[in-house]
Amino acid sequence: MSKIVRTVANQLMAFVLVFGLYVIMHGHVTPGGGFQGGAIIASGVVMLIVAFGSGQIKKFLRERRLSLVESSGALLFILVAFAGIGTVFFYNFLVGSRIFGGIPPTGSNPGDVWTGGVIPLMNLAVGLKVTAGLSAAVLALALFSSGEEMEE
Repeated sequence: MSKIVRTVANQLMAFVLVFGLYVIMHGHVTPGGGFQGGAIIASGVVMLIVAFGSGQIKKFLRERRLSLVESSGALLFILVAFAGIGTVFFYNFLVGSRIFGGIPPTGSNPGDVWTGGVIPLMNLAVGLKVTAGLSAAVLALALFSSGEEMEE
């Protein structure tokens, strides 16, 4: 690809990353969540693969790193799910705490970001897992089509 395409892809990646994180962390009050935000970030990885080629991206996104991020997402999801097990599985133990403020009034509160409790943490865990999983799948397909291998 030309230098212009690579430069624009480099500049756009920051915006894609911020937008993906926004969708992940505001998924409990707006349409979106962990899966959608993770797919947005993985689409940024696809943009980088197209701009720079799979060989260049393979140097940065190693299989071990992607596996570590994906496993961290799964571990975070399980830890948050079991954190409230004294009451019930997936108990929302953060609502009413100092971290997320008081207990919200009944009904929807679209303007109050802090009413999510553990849901933003769950979205973050899913976002990590989806980002790493989709990025690994796309990178593996790109490397396979170019005749390279994922593992060094």
